[in-house]
Amino acid sequence: MAAPSRAHARHPTDDPLWAKVVVIGLVLAFLGLVLILPLAAVFAEALRKGLGPAIAAVSTPDAWAAIKLTLITAGIAVPFNAVFGLCAAWAIAKHDFPGKPLLITLIDLPFSVSPVVAGLIYVLVFGLQGWFGERLIDHDIKIIFAIPGIVLATIFVTFPFIARELIPLMQEQGVSEEEAAVSMGASGLYTFWRVTAPNVRWGLLYGVLLCNARAMGEFGAVSVVSGHIRGLTNTMPLHVEILYNEYDFVSAFAVAALLCLLAIVTLVLKSALEIAQPDVKRGGGH
Repeated sequence: MAAPSRAHARHPTDDPLWAKVVVIGLVLAFLGLVLILPLAAVFAEALRKGLGPAIAAVSTPDAWAAIKLTLITAGIAVPFNAVFGLCAAWAIAKHDFPGKPLLITLIDLPFSVSPVVAGLIYVLVFGLQGWFGERLIDHDIKIIFAIPGIVLATIFVTFPFIARELIPLMQEQGVSEEEAAVSMGASGLYTFWRVTAPNVRWGLLYGVLLCNARAMGEFGAVSVVSGHIRGLTNTMPLHVEILYNEYDFVSAFAVAALLCLLAIVTLVLKSALEIAQPDVKRGGGH
């Protein structure tokens, strides 16, 4: 049987109108049910008694302490992961060395390990009965139930994001520009800062936004290592949990709404970056 002519060949995406309507309708219904409706419910509950009580809820000393700790934790974890992700991506994409597959596997490890388990690991290592617990006590160093433990847990959960954003981007770019720079007498460090880093700056920023959003919203690992000390070791997600368990629903949803606003700001910045630099979206596929 003769093959259909090119003029009458059907384009792979040339589906019937009813099929497009059904698929798009299902997608919109799913997004409305699992994303838009819950977000709307959060803001509706936060403003149920008016704007004044909602503002008062996020202005209490405990709420401010939670907001401050969340920003401090993200402010430490994100730059650390940015440096690690940039170095790891450069090593994996630009060099061959023994143990390279193992490094890639380890970078992906937090994606497969429950955040609660990650928190328990740090308790096992740095807790009072942990491997280094007695030594830490002898030197008056406190990690678990303190800010260092919260930062460590957040770093563990979020460190794949930037690396996984940069590795495919660097691999796609290849090593031709670096080889040209080296052939002209440039040192390895100079080549990295003048050639490699500028080529991935938008991908790096994209990964930083994703990492920051994840760091601010982390609950499981932080919950295990924080001790839930009100006003001291509670981040915003933990503060929301405490308020909800105390049946202070307006305050709980007010703080949750503020956390959602921070996430929405991150999403807007991410979308603006994708529009400004379309090639960034090819970096990691998140």
